[in-house]
Amino acid sequence: MIQVSIPLIPAADGGLLIPADHVTALLRSLAADWLHSSESGELRADEQTVADLSGVLTELADQLDVECIGFASAPRQDI
Repeated sequence: MIQVSIPLIPAADGGLLIPADHVTALLRSLAADWLHSSESGELRADEQTVADLSGVLTELADQLDVECIGFASAPRQDI
């Protein structure tokens, strides 16, 4: 069972934001938990399907990390 505490940040428009590093950590935790559950027999699913889905979550987390690094590394321009 995954237990994660994720801080919510109020946005100016009334919405809520979640820090990207928490989102990527959650995606990676889900992927790892699925694999572990599949390997231990707790999850009744095809192992290859679980591995593929876990890989997709991990790739999504990697892509978010790359996008965030690119955004944080971009030179700031005053508009």
